[in-house]
Amino acid sequence: MNTESNVLRESTLSERVAAASASQTRPFYWSVRRELWENRWIFVGQLAVAGVFLVGFLFNIVRWLTKLHGLSTTDPAQYWETVSLPYNIGAGALMGTLILMSIFYCSDALYGERRERSILFWKSLPVSDLTTVLAKTSIPLVILPVLTITVTIATHLIMLLMSSIVLPASGISFSSVWKELGIFSMWGMLSYHILLAHVLWPFPVYCWLILVSGWARRASLLWAALPVVVIGGLEKLILNTTHFVDMVGTRLMGTGAPTDITSGDMFPTGPMTHLTPLRYLGAPGLWMGLVVAAVFLVAAVRMRRYRDPV
Repeated sequence: MNTESNVLRESTLSERVAAASASQTRPFYWSVRRELWENRWIFVGQLAVAGVFLVGFLFNIVRWLTKLHGLSTTDPAQYWETVSLPYNIGAGALMGTLILMSIFYCSDALYGERRERSILFWKSLPVSDLTTVLAKTSIPLVILPVLTITVTIATHLIMLLMSSIVLPASGISFSSVWKELGIFSMWGMLSYHILLAHVLWPFPVYCWLILVSGWARRASLLWAALPVVVIGGLEKLILNTTHFVDMVGTRLMGTGAPTDITSGDMFPTGPMTHLTPLRYLGAPGLWMGLVVAAVFLVAAVRMRRYRDPV
């Protein structure tokens, strides 16, 4: 009898723990779903850019084939650069879209619900301000990067399908192009670059935009840029330097991140690129930025708690 009662007691306890964990994660899950429902342009933007690029690739595929005809495989570096150029351009366009969409989303994250006064409705629900802010933060931190990587891979697959039809008809071996391209290695390096250079490195800037969006009564993006302009202007007048503006710019664009682009290429997809993630994760600038981002998020939670609708 004691054994059976212990088993029942343990099963009941495990059910309660599972129910408690589900009740804690469910508000966050539905808060993220809410953000996706209210901001469907997040998907439309990436798909539109990918569609426009594919149309451009289709019309320029003849020029690309002409360049391939003029090269021999005796110079592997130049041949790889020509083969991978349209794939890198497509990935670069989607990464640029990722930056722009993150900026505009974060600058409107808390301001939008205050402007539309929907904050009064959402605050009446049993969802904490911390859960709401973290759900909004997950968009530039998780959703947009994963979406960008997925759309990039889908775009490359469509480009490969187009190439497999056109290349043999032009007298160029598709197998040689596939071998030189190294598409799986390219996808891995691009994902590494996006997650490090365009997510973790500019994360303090995104958190600053979220904080200002919870404070500003209008034009939140301009209010967020104003301190950068003022501090940068004073630094230029007094010290004749631009260190602060350069720091913010490199953070935002991901150009100052230690992403291990050892080959000197614009995109870290070259066969000579060596990835050393431990070097990146051990960079003091990364952790200093994450600490600053955490401070901004704490302030954003308090700002949402006490800020009135516009």
